Amino acid sequence: MPPGIYCPVEFWSKEANRNIQVDFLLPTGIYLNLLVPCSATLSTIKKAVWHHAQYEPLFHMLSDPDSYVFTCINQTAEQQELEDEQRRLCDVQPFLPVLRLVAREGDRVKKLINSQISLLIGKGLHEFDSSGDPEVNDFRAKIHQFCAERAAQRQQLSWRAWMEYSFPVQLEPLAGSPERKNSLRIPNKNIFVNVKFESGGESFTFHISPKELPMTLMSYAVKKQATVFRHQRINSPEDYTLQVNGKCEYLYGNYPLYQFQYIHDCLHHGLLPHLTMVHSSSIMALWEEQANGIAHSPKSVARPPPIPKKKVRGAFPLYLFPNILWLRQPSFWLASVRLDCLPTNSCPSFFQLVVQAGLYHGNEMLCKMVSSSEVSVCSEPVWGQRLEFEINVCDLPRMARLCLALYAVVEKAKKARSTKKKSKKADCPIAWVNVMLFDYKDQLKTGECSLPMWSSFPDEKGELLNPMGTVQTNPNTESAAALVIHFPSVEAHLSFPVFRTFLLPVLLCTAQKQQLREILERRSHAELYEHEKDLLWKMRYQIRDHYPGALAKLLVVTKWNKHEDVAQMVHLLQSWRELPVLNALELLDFNFPDRCVSSFTVNSLKKLTDVELLQYLLQLVQVLKYESYLDCDLTKFLLDRALSNRKIGHFLFWHLRSEMHVPSVAIKFGLILEAYCRGSPYHMKALMKQSEALSKMKALNDIVKLSSQKISKLQTKEYMHACMRQETYMEALSNIQSPLNPHIILSKVSVELCTFMDSKMKPLWIVFSNKNMGGSNMGLIFKNGDDLRQDMLTLQMIHLMDILWKKEGLDLRMTPYGCLSTGDKMGLIEAVMDSDTIANIQLNKSNMAATAAFNKDALLNWLKSKNPGDALDRAIEEFTLSCAGYCVATYVLGIGDRHSDNIMIRENGQLFHIDFGHFLGNFKTKFGINRERVPFILTYDFVHVVQQGKTNNSEKFERFRDYCERAYMILRSHGLLFLHLFALMKAAGLPELSCSKDIQYLKDSLALGKTDEEARKHFQLKFNEALRESWKTKVNWLAHNVSKDNSKPA
Repeated sequence: MPPGIYCPVEFWSKEANRNIQVDFLLPTGIYLNLLVPCSATLSTIKKAVWHHAQYEPLFHMLSDPDSYVFTCINQTAEQQELEDEQRRLCDVQPFLPVLRLVAREGDRVKKLINSQISLLIGKGLHEFDSSGDPEVNDFRAKIHQFCAERAAQRQQLSWRAWMEYSFPVQLEPLAGSPERKNSLRIPNKNIFVNVKFESGGESFTFHISPKELPMTLMSYAVKKQATVFRHQRINSPEDYTLQVNGKCEYLYGNYPLYQFQYIHDCLHHGLLPHLTMVHSSSIMALWEEQANGIAHSPKSVARPPPIPKKKVRGAFPLYLFPNILWLRQPSFWLASVRLDCLPTNSCPSFFQLVVQAGLYHGNEMLCKMVSSSEVSVCSEPVWGQRLEFEINVCDLPRMARLCLALYAVVEKAKKARSTKKKSKKADCPIAWVNVMLFDYKDQLKTGECSLPMWSSFPDEKGELLNPMGTVQTNPNTESAAALVIHFPSVEAHLSFPVFRTFLLPVLLCTAQKQQLREILERRSHAELYEHEKDLLWKMRYQIRDHYPGALAKLLVVTKWNKHEDVAQMVHLLQSWRELPVLNALELLDFNFPDRCVSSFTVNSLKKLTDVELLQYLLQLVQVLKYESYLDCDLTKFLLDRALSNRKIGHFLFWHLRSEMHVPSVAIKFGLILEAYCRGSPYHMKALMKQSEALSKMKALNDIVKLSSQKISKLQTKEYMHACMRQETYMEALSNIQSPLNPHIILSKVSVELCTFMDSKMKPLWIVFSNKNMGGSNMGLIFKNGDDLRQDMLTLQMIHLMDILWKKEGLDLRMTPYGCLSTGDKMGLIEAVMDSDTIANIQLNKSNMAATAAFNKDALLNWLKSKNPGDALDRAIEEFTLSCAGYCVATYVLGIGDRHSDNIMIRENGQLFHIDFGHFLGNFKTKFGINRERVPFILTYDFVHVVQQGKTNNSEKFERFRDYCERAYMILRSHGLLFLHLFALMKAAGLPELSCSKDIQYLKDSLALGKTDEEARKHFQLKFNEALRESWKTKVNWLAHNVSKDNSKPA
C-alpha cells in the first residue's frame, strides 16, 4: 500500500492551521514519517527532516541540505520540483502528503526563477522547452534577449526615472481646447494642503494656489521645516517627491496641482489633501525591497552582430531568383488526405464523411472552396485524392491560410407528400482546423502535416469553415481527430519575396475627383459596387495623397489573390503617411492580416500616450489572437510599452493571464507572459502576492459554496471568518497591491466586515482597512463562476465615455468602478462603498414590496437623510449629472436587464449602474415578450429628484434634457471609435458580440448614417419615449420586487 492519503485542494484550504503526517523519502533510501504543520515553509520542513535524518543510517552519505530539492506529485498528477522553499506546504498542495528529496541539478538560480514564472503564469515552462517547435524556440530566444536588454537598461535609471516607470502620474483629462469650459473647475481661491515629512513625522498645512506645481509645494515644505526646527541648511526640494498618503501614488512633474486625480477628487468632495514628503533614499530603498525574494536570471550574453544583408543594386530579372514564389505558375493543391484517430462517438457508422477546404486572406476567400469525395465512417478514414484550388502558387498572399472542416453527410428524411426524386442531404459539422501556407520563416510549407482538429458546433449561418479561428492546432492530441494532409513537394524551399528586392511598374491614372470623394465620404457602411471598387484601385495614389485615412477602404478592394496587385499595394504603403490612431485601430481588424499592413499599423500606434494605451489595452490584447505567428510587431510593441510603464505591464499581465485556460492561446499568451516576467523581475514579487491572494479567495469561495449547502448563512459566515483568521490567509490577504488598481495598497483585511452574497455563485465581499488613508475601508467583490469579461468591456466603454465628455468640458459624475477578469470565470469587482440599490431604498421607505416601486418620494427622502442642509443641493446636482450620463451610456450601449437591483445611488447623490450581463440590444424576454420596452431608464421618481421635488420645476428638467443631448452628440462624434473598439473585441468570444451583425446596434443607436440634426431629433424621440413609457419600467420593477420578496426564506 503506498504511503500517504489523498489530499484534495479543499483539504489544504481547510486544514492550513493543522498538522499533517508527511512521508519523506531521502536520497539514501531511508523513509521518514513526520508530523509537520501545514503552514510550515519548505525550508523549515527541510531543517526538521535533516534534524531527524542524523539519527538514521547512512546520514554520513548525505551532502549539505542545499544540495537537495523536494519533489512531489501535484494536483494535476505531474511530478514537480519545489525550488521555491519559501512556499508553505498548504500552498504547494501535493496530491499525496509525500515529499521526496532528490539531488539538485543544473543552475539553481535559473531553476528557481523558472519555477516562480511557471507558478505565476499558470503554465510550466518545461512545456515550452519540450515542445520541439522551432518557432517557439526561436521566438523565446529573440524575445528574451529583447526583455533582458530592457531590464538591464532599467538598472541604469535614476531614481526619478524609475519612479516614472513604477508609479506613473494619475491625471484628470483636460478639455480639448481652451475655449471650452474646463471640466476641472479650477478654484479661484487658494486651497489647503497638508504635507507630512516621512522621516520625522512632522506635518504642515499650506495655503497654496491649485495652479502651482508639486515642486513649489515641496519647496514651501522644506523651508517651513528648516524654519520650525532651525536647521542651518535647507534641504533641496529636488531630493523629494510627494506621495499620496496610503497609496502607491505620487505627485511629480510639470503639472498643476489641480490636474492630479487625487487633488481633484479631494477638492470636489471638500476634503483636505494629505501628502507625504518622501526622500529619494526611501525610493531607492523601495526599489531594493521590491527586488528581494526574486531570483535574478544570469546576465545575458551579448547579442552577436547581425549578418549583413546582401545589397541589391537596381532591379534584377526574376530568373535570378529561382526559389522566389512568384515564379511558380502551377495551381495550388493538396493530396493524400486521411484522418487519424476519429473519436468513435463523433457520428454514427452509416454517415458519410467529407473534408471541405478553403483558402482565405483574412475573411476574404481567395478562390472557390473544394470538397473531397464521401467516405464511410471508420476509425481511420482515407480519401486519398488530390484537392486542387483555382489559384496559382505565385498568387498566394503571404498571410494565406488553409481552412479545413470535417463534416458528416446524412440523408434527410423525405416528407410524406414529397414529389422530388432526389432526397436532400444535411451537413453535420464535426471538426475544423486552420493552418498557414507559409511558415514563420516565409517559406511555403511542403510535405506531410498532421493537424489535430477542434470540435465544431453548428452556428446560425451554417458555415463549416472557420477562417477567423486560430491557426494553433488542438493541443489535446489524445482525443482530437487529426487530419493528415500533404502539401506539394518542390525541389527547393519556396520563399515569399522581399518587396524591396524588386518592384513592379505602377501606372498612375486620374479619374473624376468628385466621384471618388462621394465614395470615401459616404455615410452608409454598405458594400461597394464593383465599378466603385475599380475606381478606388485606379485612384489609389490620389487616395494616398489626399485621403490617407481611407486606407482601410483601399485595402478591402485590393485583390490579394493577384501578386501584381499585392506588390503595388505594399509598395504604395511604403510612402503612406502615418495614420491617426482612430484609423490605425480599424486596421487591426482580422480583415487586414498582411504583415506589411500590420507593421504600418503598429508604427502608427506608437504615438499613443501611456494613458491612451491603457484605454485600448483590452482590445489590443484580443487582437493578438488574430496574429498567425508568435513573432509579430504588436507583441513587441505591447511588451516594449509594458516594460516602460509598470501600470501598463500590470494590466497586460492580467489580461493575458485571465485567458491562460483557453487552449488556443495558452502557448502564445504564456510565452508573452514569460517574456514580461523575465524583463520585469521586480514586478514579479507584487504579481505573485496578488496571485496568492486570489488563490486564497478562490479557496475561501469554494469553502463557502460547500458550507452554505449544509449549514445556515450565519454559521457559514462564522466558518468563513474562522478560515480567514488563519495565519496563511491573513498573510496572503495583507499588504497587497490591488489587482484592480496597482496604486492602491490593501493593507489589512477586516475579517468582521467580510461576508458573502446570496446569489448562486456566493461572491465574496472582502473589506480592507488602510490606516494611512484616514481609516477609510476599501471593498472588493470576488466572483468565481461568473464571466466578467462583458462587464469589463462595458465599464471600459463607460470610462471612455467619461473621458470624452470631460475633454469637451462636460463632467457627468460617472462611476466606472473597477472590474478585472483574472481567470476562467473568475475575477474582481470594486465595491462602491456608501451606496445602496434603488430597490433597497424603495423597500426601506415602503411598507410592502408591491407598492415600493411606485413610491416616487423614496429616493429624494433618502438623499435628504444622507445630505442634510446645504449639502442636498449638491447631492441633487450629482444625481442630475450622473443620471444624464447613464441614460445616454445605457442607451448607446444597449444595456439590458435593467431593474431596481442593478441601479445604485451613492450617499453623495451619484447614480450608477451595475451588472452588465446583456448589451448591444440583447434584452431579456419572457414567454416571447420583450420585458424591456423603453430605450433607457428614466422614471418619474428620477425626474422628481431632478426637479428637487417640485412638480413645476421645468428649468431643472430642461437642463437635465440638455445634459443628455450634449452627452449623446459628443459620443456620436466619436462613433467610429466605439465601432472599431467593439469590432476588435469579436476575438474575445463573448456570446453577445461574435459577429459584425452584433455591432449594428451601435450604428443604429448612434445614428451614424444620419446628419447631426437628424441624429439629434432621433435622440429626442428616444428621450420622450423613455419618459412616456416609464410606467412600463415601474411595472417591471414591481414584478422584480415581488419576485425577490417571495424568494426570501420565511
